[in-house]
Amino acid sequence: MTKDELLKLSKKICKNTLMETLEIEFTELGEDYLIAKMPVNSRVHQPDGVLHGGASVALAESVGSMASFVFMDREKFFVRGIEISANHLKSIKEGYVFAKATFIHKGRTTQLMEIRITDEKSNLISIVKLTTIALPKEKK
Repeated sequence: MTKDELLKLSKKICKNTLMETLEIEFTELGEDYLIAKMPVNSRVHQPDGVLHGGASVALAESVGSMASFVFMDREKFFVRGIEISANHLKSIKEGYVFAKATFIHKGRTTQLMEIRITDEKSNLISIVKLTTIALPKEKK
């Protein structure tokens, strides 16, 4: 899948979803990774004005699930996140955060990813581990 195909697909499937609400944009696709970015502004702040951990986790699950989706047979399977854990290491008030999902395990049924969330200066903001499952689509 090319970057242009990814962008076209993501715009189609993310319309009217949390990804659209949070303005998550998929920006780079490699052989075994996917990168997305999200703006940090008052829409994703916690009350004291820094990035909400829940918004970071939503970004991580979005990019990780999309990575699983992109790297499998989308005609036969759909993806669901089944476990996620996050460690928030640094706060950020504004700008963009970037989430890079890379595979630790790419199995036929389950996939395990590490998602590193960084700021524009490559400072590590959060590190997330996500497990997804590929479920077969019902035959029509």
